[in-house]
Amino acid sequence: MDETENLSEAKRTTVGPPSVLEYLDPNYWNERFTSEDHYEWLKDYSHFRHLIQQHIKPSSSVLELGCGNSQLSDELYKEGITKLTCIDLSSVAVEKKKKQLLSKGYNDIKVLEGDMLNLSFDDEAFDVVIEKGTMDVLFVDSGDPWNPKPEVVKKAMAMLRGVHRVLKSDGIFISIAFGQPHFRRPMFNAHEFTWSIEYTTFGDGFHYFFYILRKGCRLLDVDEDVKKVDAHCLNLYQDELEDEDYLFRTNIDDVDDR
Repeated sequence: MDETENLSEAKRTTVGPPSVLEYLDPNYWNERFTSEDHYEWLKDYSHFRHLIQQHIKPSSSVLELGCGNSQLSDELYKEGITKLTCIDLSSVAVEKKKKQLLSKGYNDIKVLEGDMLNLSFDDEAFDVVIEKGTMDVLFVDSGDPWNPKPEVVKKAMAMLRGVHRVLKSDGIFISIAFGQPHFRRPMFNAHEFTWSIEYTTFGDGFHYFFYILRKGCRLLDVDEDVKKVDAHCLNLYQDELEDEDYLFRTNIDDVDDR
């Protein structure tokens, strides 16, 4: 098999299931992970490495939500960040990820079956919690993005409460997402959370959002705007429309024209 065939084998170029609602079905993910070894949502680590390095130290204890078959944990481990715990709802993904990491000698990384809506970890257990495209899944059936369905908001808030609880008093939540600030702000900025909120973007053409939420750093004004911070752009060629990421983007950006 030549290099071109290897690349084709490693990267899915289909547009995913017929309906984005299948992303909410655990059976879909188990079936998918059975045959798929690797796929990166929202681009691979090289596209946002310059941002990650500003917020995660080698000594940080890190929890990754919805690891799937992403190689984010592998890349962090190669950067010297070894206190890593990854969770996913799919038992298939967890078992395959364990085997892949062991085959590389990355024995320190913990991979556990777990639900991001009901985190089982102790309070203030991690320096950093990170998710890449996982929260976006909750919004594939959100309805009007300006006024999402109550059940969608309930799930998103359950996730955020869990993240806030397991973060240390000065911990950081990194959310890498399609969801734009004006849609995420009402939830991120809920009165019960103590984190400050910043974001930057990366990517050419379509922009992806890199949110940084710092626990214990919230200003007194609970209605403060989400702050955009500048970052050095990393311009890499991206096959934006060759993967299924655009399905999330289309759904989230779909604003009622009334």
